Amino acid sequence: MTLYKRTISILLALFGIHFLIAGTTDWGATGHRTVGAIAQEHLNKSVERKINQLLKGESLALVSTFGDDIKSDKRFKHLDPWHYINMPFDVNYEDSDKNPEGDIYIAINTCIDILKNKNSTEEDQVFHLKMLVHLMGDLHQPMHVGRVEDKGGNTIQLQWFKKGTNLHRVWDSELIDHFGMSYQELASNRSMMSKGQLKAWEQGTVADWLAETHKLTPAVYESVTVGQNLSYEYAYEHMGLVRVQLQKAGVRLAKILNEIYK
Repeated sequence: MTLYKRTISILLALFGIHFLIAGTTDWGATGHRTVGAIAQEHLNKSVERKINQLLKGESLALVSTFGDDIKSDKRFKHLDPWHYINMPFDVNYEDSDKNPEGDIYIAINTCIDILKNKNSTEEDQVFHLKMLVHLMGDLHQPMHVGRVEDKGGNTIQLQWFKKGTNLHRVWDSELIDHFGMSYQELASNRSMMSKGQLKAWEQGTVADWLAETHKLTPAVYESVTVGQNLSYEYAYEHMGLVRVQLQKAGVRLAKILNEIYK
């Protein structure tokens, strides 16, 4: 092989590696990190110290993408159903057809049970803490409680500023990325809350919060038509709800962690 061809081969290989890394970038990372950062602000100081020790100094924002990061590892393929629950608009979770491989409700409660169990190994504690941080974000994204026939909006093809996308991706990342704030900016610019408002958001169970998100889902589906080009108007109309859902997820994640590690 000539020096020229060898150089080209190396460049192509490096390009391929770059493309592979770029292609596996976690969708919705900014949203998940925002949830983690907001939750961190609502932790009791003693709880924060315990979590800091368990995570070896890593923040909740940093570990929040763990649930998506491990999707590239075949060992965790069986956890894919943990990120969502698909069910019709007029059916509640209790009456829905359950996925035998699990769903987001089962996953969150599994994580909580393992974290509460004093006999859990440190490895299990760390793994399920990271998963819990991620899944609480997913729980508050309406398309993670979407219809089975379109895989939570993944098969509803749209245009986002004239580029191909789908409804699920719009709500996972397109709206947030277009808003243009980092996760630190989104977290620090969250709505001011009274103690009463905070307490109201903390009320309820995982089942209640799942039902709350499920009530938002029909309106999200109705907000688009297949093939529609979404742009500034859609972002203006819906980013407010996205910010509310991120904040609710952070507040409720902190509530759960404060209860586990109190």
